[in-house]
Amino acid sequence: MKSLLKKWSQVSLVKQIIVGLIIGIILAVAIPEIAKPVVILGSLFVGALKAIAPVLVLFLVMSAIAQHKSGHKTNMKSIIFLYLLGTFLAGLIAVIVSFIFPVGLTLAKGAEGVTPPGGVVEVLKSLLLNVVDNPVKAIYNSNYIGILAWAVLLGLALRNAADTTKTMIANFSDAVSKIVTWVIKFAPLGIMGLVFESITANGIEALLNYGKLLAVLIGCMVFVALVVNPIIVFAAIRQNPYPLVFKCLKESSITAFFTRSSASNIPVNMKLCENLGLNKDSYSVSIPLGATINMAGAAVTISVLTLAAVHTLDIQVDLPTAIILSVVSAICACGASGVAGGSLLLIPLACSLFGIPADVAMQVVGVGFIIGVLQDSFETALNSSTDVLFTAAAEYKEWRKEGKKIDIHKAA
Repeated sequence: MKSLLKKWSQVSLVKQIIVGLIIGIILAVAIPEIAKPVVILGSLFVGALKAIAPVLVLFLVMSAIAQHKSGHKTNMKSIIFLYLLGTFLAGLIAVIVSFIFPVGLTLAKGAEGVTPPGGVVEVLKSLLLNVVDNPVKAIYNSNYIGILAWAVLLGLALRNAADTTKTMIANFSDAVSKIVTWVIKFAPLGIMGLVFESITANGIEALLNYGKLLAVLIGCMVFVALVVNPIIVFAAIRQNPYPLVFKCLKESSITAFFTRSSASNIPVNMKLCENLGLNKDSYSVSIPLGATINMAGAAVTISVLTLAAVHTLDIQVDLPTAIILSVVSAICACGASGVAGGSLLLIPLACSLFGIPADVAMQVVGVGFIIGVLQDSFETALNSSTDVLFTAAAEYKEWRKEGKKIDIHKAA
């Protein structure tokens, strides 16, 4: 048994996850009733990630800022620019594709009792209020904007603290990071439980009626992941971006696909950044920030479903309005929470741009919930993997300016 476990531990995590994925599919198809207890494995895995992520972000960011030495560069400006550019371009691509391949909807109920935000101002107001949230409440509710704000302030306040205090904070940060590695080791079992639950609970029958809509949604996201993002990265590093793109997709997207939560995938992304040799001062801030504002997948979802409603109601849309929708979807996407289905609640806001009544918009949200098993999985996989991709691209850009050699093939 020991030798078997030793051999298993020598297999890469991605291969272990693929094995867990295959076993989960087999169990769901062959013996769903007998294997039902494996669902708890997925719940435990996601629960552990959600539990550790807020504490990890607080201590990592606080420690990084407290020990930051004056004159030591971080790449946050470049990273934020890439986040916003990627989100806007994703929304723009979704608008263009929706005009080329217009999709109509069979409107569905299923979003009763859900209250969407009333406008862009309300979304931005909510973000600002999250910044000044009570720190304990922010950690309890996984409010990463609030956690980041407190971590930055505490880090700045501790810049002049005694070295022993800084060492203690760094030790706490390392300890939490160690716990994260323990949690991630259970990813294969967690993924097995998640894929089993996904197949047995949702099936594929409900999705067949929305095949064309799903094709447009997923097609846009794949195009952004494999064409738009690589172009952005190439513009930054002037090298073949695909080894890095595939590295991020392989090691971040798989877990994000099944957890369907950018926030839950923060520990996975932190570990990937560490493996890529990136600057801890940068990625300890950029990864949790990306889980909140880097939402290319959400921009695609908002644009496609909004324009599907527009086509269904035969509303004429001119080019300037379509471009405004790209901007609105990008802003809305930045306000989407890093949890499963967060982007769907912002669809009524975008629909209001075209005068679509709230009751119709909420039926569109109902359609979103029906296809959410795939839509939200692909959306989160794109969002989360792009957090690491753009963080790495910004750092490699600085390396290029400084004349350092960038061996992406080695990193990937």
